[in-house]
Amino acid sequence: MTFQVTENIIVKGNINEVYEFWIDFENYSEFMQHVVSVREAEEGLTHWVMEGPEDTHIEWDAEITRMEVNRRVAWNSKDDQEMATSGQVTFTGLPKNETQVSMTLQYAPPKSLPKKAVDELFGDFSSIVTEDLRRFKAQFEAATEPATAAG
Repeated sequence: MTFQVTENIIVKGNINEVYEFWIDFENYSEFMQHVVSVREAEEGLTHWVMEGPEDTHIEWDAEITRMEVNRRVAWNSKDDQEMATSGQVTFTGLPKNETQVSMTLQYAPPKSLPKKAVDELFGDFSSIVTEDLRRFKAQFEAATEPATAAG
């Protein structure tokens, strides 16, 4: 069973700042619902830990296959990983200091997971990705909002 989705969101911020915030992989656990941690294992390789069923974790390594500054980040899980995943995030500068963030994501959950666990983790995959992007937007905009002068 494979899940695939493409979702978009418009973020208030210039493309360079949005892109730089996105490629800080350690931020992912703050806005991605099931992600426990992501760390850069070595140049071009990230190690992911995701919540699994019944207090377990699913782990995999993903290789960054394309990194175009202020334009795109693409990845593929390494062969023989517990989780097969691939995708890309693109960034498009818009007028009024806004950036469109578009994510295309594909997951093939571990075959060892029972159907019930897969349904719980990935049931409404599109909604999960939409909410992850909304949390990214909120986190980014809160972090970059200019401080207001106290009255």
